[in-house]
Amino acid sequence: MKLKREISRWDLVLLLINSTIGAGIFGLPSKIFGLSGIYSLPALFLCALIVFILVLNFAEVASRFKKTGGPYLYILKAFGRIPAFIIGWLILITRVSTYAALINLMVTYLAYFNPILMEPAYKFGLILGITFFFTWVNYLGVRNSTILSNTLAIAKILPLLVFILVGLFFIDPNLISLNEAPPSFSNFSSSVLILIFAFTGFEAVLVNTGEVKEPRKNIPFALIISLSFVAIFYSFIQFVSIGTLPGLSTSEKPITDAAQLFMGSWGAALIAFGAVISIGGTLNAVMLIGSRVPYALSEEDQFPKFFSYLHPRNHTPVYALFIFTAVTIVASLTGSFIYAVSISVISKILIFLLVCAAMIKLRQKEEKGVNYFKLRYGYVFAITGILASIGLLLSSELSEFVDVFVTVIAGLILYVLYKFFSRKNLS
Repeated sequence: MKLKREISRWDLVLLLINSTIGAGIFGLPSKIFGLSGIYSLPALFLCALIVFILVLNFAEVASRFKKTGGPYLYILKAFGRIPAFIIGWLILITRVSTYAALINLMVTYLAYFNPILMEPAYKFGLILGITFFFTWVNYLGVRNSTILSNTLAIAKILPLLVFILVGLFFIDPNLISLNEAPPSFSNFSSSVLILIFAFTGFEAVLVNTGEVKEPRKNIPFALIISLSFVAIFYSFIQFVSIGTLPGLSTSEKPITDAAQLFMGSWGAALIAFGAVISIGGTLNAVMLIGSRVPYALSEEDQFPKFFSYLHPRNHTPVYALFIFTAVTIVASLTGSFIYAVSISVISKILIFLLVCAAMIKLRQKEEKGVNYFKLRYGYVFAITGILASIGLLLSSELSEFVDVFVTVIAGLILYVLYKFFSRKNLS
């Protein structure tokens, strides 16, 4: 029995957009404006260029594979089992922490409409109810999850599109000062680093390759289209925020505050609702991806076999889904996700670095008769991607490296224990 290939080309585009445009965009404009001012727009352009180079590397490497696993499988094929397990383990841990952080943030945004929702009992019930809903949708099969993902992706884009289209008529030219002194190199590079992670999420979606129709054609197309859309969308949001909100650098809710100014209270409510929908879309995508990571590890005998068991009718990895749900509920309710969030930055950069390196390695291990998306000047793009990733690593905090090291050691201990007991049972 296999996973069903029910994610079409445009489903994948929307799934990528859903995973990339998350809650971060609602606070992003003030963060990068506070660092770089009007030069946050060139920072955004530079960031989009770096991400596009990384995406092109992913497009070539991903087009070589048809199975579920994404970056985990790429590293497995290029560098072997231990590096692959480390990447798979990090993807899984960051999916858990991302879900837990986002669902707590979702409750905070819902409390905009009724503050009582922040009371412990209501918060507990909301987290359980929302999580069980997404689990149920994903249990019914990938098609149901995809339909919900498409709906939420469009629903999250619409309020932000209204913000852009209305806001363009309220731009104050005095707020867009081209005579502003350039920021320091440190502040400008910090802006680019923050923006890089506003573009991430696409790498995790590729885990679901085994459920994508014609992945060798559709994955490169979807990656390029979705990330181009996100770059243009972010640029307009930043431009409108700069041109309409005088106190942008100090605002904690820049898009909501700007909408309040030029659309009134209904505009602020619309953006708050958009934030809830945006988080919901990302949560559904995280649930879909998170349940497939242990499935992929199990398929390669790096996780217990029951994780790859598929429901006979829905073709869903049910045990992987239910265990992922249980772990995320514990993390969400206890706050234990806060530690794991710090490993997300390094984990993503390591994936970028290793996938770019994998492109070089896989070209050297070329298989005859395999059709894939081959990038012109591929080695140049791969080396540029590696150098950009190293640059991002050097910009990261030492504490983040320590957290990743501890997480990797914990994963390797579990892996060794699993292999030991599985061999003992066989003997």
